[in-house]
Amino acid sequence: MNVDPKVVAAISAAVGLYLQAEQEALAAQGQPAVRPGAPVAMTGSFALAGRLAAMNTRWTWQMRLPR
Repeated sequence: MNVDPKVVAAISAAVGLYLQAEQEALAAQGQPAVRPGAPVAMTGSFALAGRLAAMNTRWTWQMRLPR
């Protein structure tokens, strides 16, 4: 599969802008900005989607083990 570097750059920029907008929205609500390296509760949509995907993968493996 050929991956165009321009597409990768565009996707990376879009994700970066989304995360930046999320941080600005938190700041506008009066919540403190997240420090790099600090433990963070998973409240963002990307974090929740990743956690859900990991849980679904583990559940799939667990259901296959009794067979």
